[in-house]
Amino acid sequence: MRTLDFRDSRPLYEQIIAQIRQEIASDILQEGDQLPSVREMASTLSINPNTIQRAYRELENAGWIISIPGKGSFVCPKKNKDSSETEKLLETFDETSKTLINLGVSPMELVSRLTQLGGGNHA
Repeated sequence: MRTLDFRDSRPLYEQIIAQIRQEIASDILQEGDQLPSVREMASTLSINPNTIQRAYRELENAGWIISIPGKGSFVCPKKNKDSSETEKLLETFDETSKTLINLGVSPMELVSRLTQLGGGNHA
């Protein structure tokens, strides 16, 4: 269930984007799954439909979803994701890993955590 934190410094549309991306990345939403309509999600979250529309537009521009007029918005295959976004996330991962290592976390502990997340099971 999607929820918004009105105390979060991020804009609401960015919170929605992050939640949908996480649901897709963790296979809660899978290729071809239909997202709720803009009006339905706006009603559920009690926010302006323009906020949902902006989130969907940005998700579509990044290759996470595709919107078909008159049909709705659907999850794209994972291979269609914006490669620049993947690169940006990997850079964030590298920076975070370096910080954790500097704080005393061993590289083997990081590898262990990745293995637990299924790092070896995805292409």
